Amino acid sequence: MQEIHQRLAEKLYEKNECLTIDEARTWIELLWEDFESTRAKAGYDYKGKQMTEQIVNKWIEFYGPRLHEFAAANSKYKGLLHKSGHKH
Repeated sequence: MQEIHQRLAEKLYEKNECLTIDEARTWIELLWEDFESTRAKAGYDYKGKQMTEQIVNKWIEFYGPRLHEFAAANSKYKGLLHKSGHKH
């Protein structure tokens, strides 16, 4: 799982010049956990880490370059990223 997170973090880091690699890693962990917990709360069966990786990968493609802007507008993520050293 660590390898998947690292690979996704590197991809996000390449897409968003406003993030450090550590911030990208934090984003990947947050997105991963959020997707899996939301699916579980909705009552869907677990489809495995491959499905979660595909979804997070799509989010990186669509939202990656501007993901830091979302954090600035969302107090939940802003607080979590601020703890990890996020400066935006």
